[in-house]
Amino acid sequence: MDAWLIWLIFGLAAAVGEILTTSFFLAPFAAGALAAMVVDLVGLGAAASWVAFTVVTVASFALVRPVARRHLRHPPRVRTGVAALIGRSAVVLERVDNDAGAGTVRLDGEVWTARSYDDDETIEAGTRVQVVEIRGATALVAP
Repeated sequence: MDAWLIWLIFGLAAAVGEILTTSFFLAPFAAGALAAMVVDLVGLGAAASWVAFTVVTVASFALVRPVARRHLRHPPRVRTGVAALIGRSAVVLERVDNDAGAGTVRLDGEVWTARSYDDDETIEAGTRVQVVEIRGATALVAP
C-alpha cells in the first residue's frame, strides 16, 4: 500500500472522529495527515511527509485550539422576563403576611403582590427584601 493512501486513510479517520466528538482535538491531526499526503504525492519522501505532518498539526493546534476553547466557553445566559427579577432587591409596601394573604412590594418601580418565602415569617412595611422566586404574578421574598 502506498504511503499517501495510508495518510489519506489516517486523515479521513481523524476527520470522522472529529465530526463524532466535536472536541476540536482530532481536526489538527486530519489537517496534518492531508499535508503529509500531499507531500508524499509530490514525491518528497517519508521524512518530509512526517515533517509536514508534524508542522501542520502543531500549527493547527496553535491556531485553532484557542479559538475553539473560546467558543466552547459560553458566556452566562442573559436572564430576561421574570427570571431577571430573581435576586433583586425590593421594598415592602404593605406588610407581608402569608396567613392573612396580604403583602405588596415595590420591585423595579412596579408594585407586586408578595408572599414570604418562609411561610411562618411576616415582614413589616419599609423592610428591604430579596426576591427569591416568582410564582405567577407573586414575588416570594425573604429579608
